[in-house]
Amino acid sequence: MWTFDRPLVIGTRSSRLALAQTHLVSQLLRQAHGERLAIQVRNRDTEGDHSQQANVPLKNLAGRGVFVKDLEAMLLDESADLLVHSLKDVTTDLAPGLSLVALPERDDPRDVLVTRSNVPFAALRAGARVGTSSPRRTAQLAAYRPDLLFVPIRGNVDTRLRKMDTGEVEALVLAAAGLLRLGAGARITEYLEPDVCMPDPGQGALAIEARSDDISVAALLAPLDHPASRAAVTAERALLQALGGGCSLPIGALATVAGTVITLRAVVSSPDGVRSLRRSASGPSDDPVALGELLATELLALGARDLLEVPTGV
Repeated sequence: MWTFDRPLVIGTRSSRLALAQTHLVSQLLRQAHGERLAIQVRNRDTEGDHSQQANVPLKNLAGRGVFVKDLEAMLLDESADLLVHSLKDVTTDLAPGLSLVALPERDDPRDVLVTRSNVPFAALRAGARVGTSSPRRTAQLAAYRPDLLFVPIRGNVDTRLRKMDTGEVEALVLAAAGLLRLGAGARITEYLEPDVCMPDPGQGALAIEARSDDISVAALLAPLDHPASRAAVTAERALLQALGGGCSLPIGALATVAGTVITLRAVVSSPDGVRSLRRSASGPSDDPVALGELLATELLALGARDLLEVPTGV
């Protein structure tokens, strides 16, 4: 058990969103254990952060791990007790000796549209420049509005909003949870429902990573884990892993839990959005991995691999 004789050290990225998310986790820990728990935050820039500053496309890097692996070094050298991540940034194969010890209750998983003129998606003018660097968002939204121009845009949330406000783009597509955690919900023009834009696997969820053998930290974090949220995102991530995907591929997935049943919906698109596969499946909530793998197998049998291997030109 945690002895409370030293501060609990939390590692995180240096962005305003990462620090806000770490503050949320700190609040949850203090609600569970009281003010006797001292917390120290150590932040670090990652390869992904440096690439954003240099405007390097994420697809040119090593994938999802670019926002995580530099932080994991803090766990491995024991300079941090735990890490706080956006789950969608975390690879499905963690570094040896590390585990996702707690997954707090998930926030809104949907994508949102943010526009300068508060115009909804369906009413954007033909040829409007929409900022997103996500192949998933580009493919799905281009299927509905092929007359829009989807352009890459990098940087943290504040940087992207500033680029839109100064006229670089007319609209942005962002994760609802990030804006809400930053207190920027008033910027949201429209929530995009999953039938229009299926979210990234794990979107809206926070992940708390720690050393697998650190029993005291695991006990400290146990009250923060939300079983239904864990089941949902586990199914989504199992599907992603079985498809061999990451954030550089147009794969969307969203699971919901009702009682003892979990329902998983997924979409795999060609990068241009012209072709897509949408399927769903349900199963017992106590075996989310099997459900994710089952739906992935169905999608692969229907030709998902061919869609994912189309050269990206969008």
